[in-house]
Amino acid sequence: MLFELAFLSSYAGVVYGQQVYLPAEGPVTRTQCPSNGSYVTASPSYSFSQFSFTQTETVRTATSVTPGPTTTYAPPYEALSHLVPNLSTRVWGNWYPNATATATDSEDPYGQVAWSARWESAALPNFTFRGLYSTTVAPTPVPTSELVFPPPEYLQPQDCYSFPDDFMLGVAGSAAQIEGAVADEGRTPTNLDLLLLAGVAGEPNYVTIENYYLYKQDIERLAAIGVKYYSFSIAWTRILPFVLEGSPVNQQGLDHYDDLINFVIEKGMKPVATLTHFDGPLQFYGNGQGSDGYANETFADAFVNYGKIVMTHFADRVPVWFTYNEPLLFSNNDPRSIDTVIKSHARLYHFYHDVLNGTGKISIKFNDNFGVPLDPENPDDVNAANHFNEYQLATFANPIFLGKDYPEAFKITFPNYVPLTAEDLAYINGTADLFSVDPYTATVITPPSKGIAACAANASDPLWPYCVEQSTLTSTGWNIGYRSNSYVYLTPTYLRTYLNYLWNTFRKPVVITEFGYPVFDEAEKARLSDQLFDTPRSLYYVSFMSEVLKAIWEDGVHVAGAFAWSFADNWEFGDFSQRFGIQTVNRTTQERRYKKSFFDLVDFVATRTGRQ
Repeated sequence: MLFELAFLSSYAGVVYGQQVYLPAEGPVTRTQCPSNGSYVTASPSYSFSQFSFTQTETVRTATSVTPGPTTTYAPPYEALSHLVPNLSTRVWGNWYPNATATATDSEDPYGQVAWSARWESAALPNFTFRGLYSTTVAPTPVPTSELVFPPPEYLQPQDCYSFPDDFMLGVAGSAAQIEGAVADEGRTPTNLDLLLLAGVAGEPNYVTIENYYLYKQDIERLAAIGVKYYSFSIAWTRILPFVLEGSPVNQQGLDHYDDLINFVIEKGMKPVATLTHFDGPLQFYGNGQGSDGYANETFADAFVNYGKIVMTHFADRVPVWFTYNEPLLFSNNDPRSIDTVIKSHARLYHFYHDVLNGTGKISIKFNDNFGVPLDPENPDDVNAANHFNEYQLATFANPIFLGKDYPEAFKITFPNYVPLTAEDLAYINGTADLFSVDPYTATVITPPSKGIAACAANASDPLWPYCVEQSTLTSTGWNIGYRSNSYVYLTPTYLRTYLNYLWNTFRKPVVITEFGYPVFDEAEKARLSDQLFDTPRSLYYVSFMSEVLKAIWEDGVHVAGAFAWSFADNWEFGDFSQRFGIQTVNRTTQERRYKKSFFDLVDFVATRTGRQ
């Protein structure tokens, strides 16, 4: 058989090895058993006894979050309004493509005619249906019968570690994937509303799971099962339908997120807000078909203005902010986009801490499925893995966390990158309080046959821009882990190594801002009870959190929190079959039900919270 050994180089920032296979023979030694065999008699003794059904099982119910003292993290809006002067607010209402009544305020650049024109020009395909709800639904208590724990897994972690008292366990969702109501209450189109026109097959996000009107019931359910942090994103075009600085603010949008935040706090949880989660205003994307996005010359100022408006209104109650979610993925392989993201993020960091005097945390979320070398003793494989990770992370993290220039992985891929001056680096350095990453899985890396440099210089190479070979097979021919319904494989031991890499390289507390697992063919299961009993997802969450504990206690890594993706099955960019949720959603009735993994994740952390 083979043993796996994971280790990190003592040189921070470079991974020299991920797994080394050592040949061995025979069965695994049971280290927990005494070596002298005294735990058993020389041979078993057989006997008869009276049989009865005496098997017992403890029936537990989830413990809801208990509201406690509230904390403020900045002055209230009334004391900060001068920082965003001359704001005006309006109400626009809903857009109905088949409405017979027409507005008459055509001379008003921000009137109903101008607002409706944005939807008319977007020309959403098949926008002929709406959801069940058109107003906020009052929450109802979760029945006790829904809070009964499922049968426990037979094999349970045997660690004795506890999470630090300030560890953040939460769940996450994003506006475009859960809200629906895309043309309601003043919102204007985003790039994701027209994803199908951009060639993505599947269903649109017009309704999703109607969280826009069901947010109170969703929050009620999270609090009832014991979640303490709720991470959500704010839809930019709900706040500023006309996007740019100087345009009026949507009062209904402000009221919605204000009420959402207040209800999270009322239920005893803490809100965590992301300013943009891929859903950018459509005008930056050429009606969904262009590719400017972040690189648009007006994007940075518009985004910073939007961020200032949101922060001045909500920073008193929100302890953690994220500016961008996984910006590399929507940078459209344009180095101008990277420049925009880094500098606009830094501007908002300084605004939050230096101008608002915010005492919470602010960061930016990165994507990177940890690249590990196929053979850690092969320098080419190791260099390829470093290139893969540095291209995705250090491109942003070098300037933001270390005050260093872009990595070579980025420079050789985009020789036309926008240079960072010494003044730029001084301003950008240290503009994140947490290192925030979405480490869903790991990827086995080898270099391309023609070499990384040749690939990086050729934008038509099929491996460009990452310029490595990615695989899910180890050198022994086995999968890297148990396969899900998507790209995610169950790779907990790699997570621990990854956390070591991030902590020792970028020197900030690490937060897992998303991690999740869509069980294979879960959407094909006809019975709800089979969908709810999601053992593979439970194994994913419990094993990942076990490795988080080991990283904290055995490796000295500061892991500050973890947020499960997602709190419910939702719209995965055209797809409803990739079910990452820890609750099911009946898309006909919008009824939610807790999955087994939700109980197991919350219980794992609750059992290991406090010095028990």
